[in-house]
Amino acid sequence: MKITAAVSGRGGDAPMLEQLEQEEPRAGEMRIRLVATGICHTDLHEHPGRHSPQPIVLGHEGAGVVEALGEGVTGFEPGDHVILSGNSCGRCPSCLAGRPTYCDLAMPLCFGGKRLDGSTALCGDEGAVHSHFFGQSSFATHSIVPVRTAVKMDKDLPLEKLGPLGCGVVTGAGGVIEALKVGFGDTIAVFGTGGVGLSAVMAAKLVGAKRIVAVDLSDERLELAHELGATDCFRGDAEDLAAKIRGVTGRGLDFTFNTTNAPAVHTLALDVLAMNGTAGFVAAPLGEWAPQMFAMLAGGRQLRGILGGDANPRTFLPKIADYWRQGLFPFDRMLSFYPFAEIDRAFADAHSGKAIKPVLLMETAE
Repeated sequence: MKITAAVSGRGGDAPMLEQLEQEEPRAGEMRIRLVATGICHTDLHEHPGRHSPQPIVLGHEGAGVVEALGEGVTGFEPGDHVILSGNSCGRCPSCLAGRPTYCDLAMPLCFGGKRLDGSTALCGDEGAVHSHFFGQSSFATHSIVPVRTAVKMDKDLPLEKLGPLGCGVVTGAGGVIEALKVGFGDTIAVFGTGGVGLSAVMAAKLVGAKRIVAVDLSDERLELAHELGATDCFRGDAEDLAAKIRGVTGRGLDFTFNTTNAPAVHTLALDVLAMNGTAGFVAAPLGEWAPQMFAMLAGGRQLRGILGGDANPRTFLPKIADYWRQGLFPFDRMLSFYPFAEIDRAFADAHSGKAIKPVLLMETAE
């Protein structure tokens, strides 16, 4: 069938809208009519061509409606509302343990731009276009997805708001709740208050953290972080920042959660830990960086890498949606909406920081 998709690899600062031919779903796949999809920094980084082949349709925070089922698909039917998250094999030890973000095949399944058999679901005037980015390629009006990528949601929830749950929100909220296991009365500092960082702030408030420190260079974002649950806010360029953060408790924080790739911030996130504290991070340092190993040893401190919040999307995302419905997790406050046809403006606003979490409304495509 003919679809409209935004293709990366054609030049320019943003993907270009094109008419493509899309296959019917194969065994174990479904066709989803996208209602909305969020733009994540991974999309921004992959647009110029970092890990994935090009041309490719990116997008991995999709939300939509099931239209057609491939052979052997069970548990879904046409008309179901779904969020799309990352792809995984379902058979390796990590998948069987409910940690699909650490799937043995995560890289080829999410960044390979094709099925494991080498095929793609999309074709344009100039030949094949890579698909299946994170198992979805949701910068499109329709997507062919492996069944493990989809999470069924209640139909009374607003699909146009749900897409970011599949990556940015689950990374931040899952990082706090599932990976770090922050609990009632604990203390945490969150470095970077974009979509992932603000999700971490909301999750820390949700579990009853006693002090929640937010650090950013944007006063506007720090104000929002305070409104969403941060008890203490500091600009990242403040003098004696480490001492100020440690001074919140007088002994440092139980946890830190770093969403940035700045080596200096990675150092800071370790420096402000209390004894036996844990520094979680979701982005690797950009450039040379080495932790102070003696300080980690002497203080019993840990450095913890986190992908996808350590969460199982099928069980975690419905919980977050229900918390939103109860008014306990207002993630929609960080969303900005754009017609699909204005993806270039959405990309620009994501790059500049004008929008914390841009969301494309696919049904407005021209």
